[in-house]
Amino acid sequence: MKFTKATNYALHTMLALIEASSDKSIGVQQLAESQRVSPTYLSKVLSRLVKAGMIQSVSGVNGGYQLSCKKNDITFLDIIQAIEGSASLFVCDFVHGEECLIQAVMKEAEEEMGSHLKIIKLVDLVRNQT
Repeated sequence: MKFTKATNYALHTMLALIEASSDKSIGVQQLAESQRVSPTYLSKVLSRLVKAGMIQSVSGVNGGYQLSCKKNDITFLDIIQAIEGSASLFVCDFVHGEECLIQAVMKEAEEEMGSHLKIIKLVDLVRNQT
């Protein structure tokens, strides 16, 4: 399975925001530099996270981005779905009988992965690191 680079950047951005003080925002330039990505590209990723209600943009001199939800509630699956959507990773174009037998196996595997990613929270990574 392969996720886009946008998911990689989103996961790392959310981890940085979780590690930061809850009342402090981090600028897109700083977030981009820490990941060695263009601020323009990262801004597009951040806009998806804003749209998903996970972060908010803060205006002003000390502006940037900060969490808009409880850090203890953020799972890997939440972030992945904010970036990738919830469509199936595998789409079968061939039907054997009433349904695609391969699609059924792939869907089951995706559901297992989704169940695992739903229980893993980014805040746990921060806690385990300290």
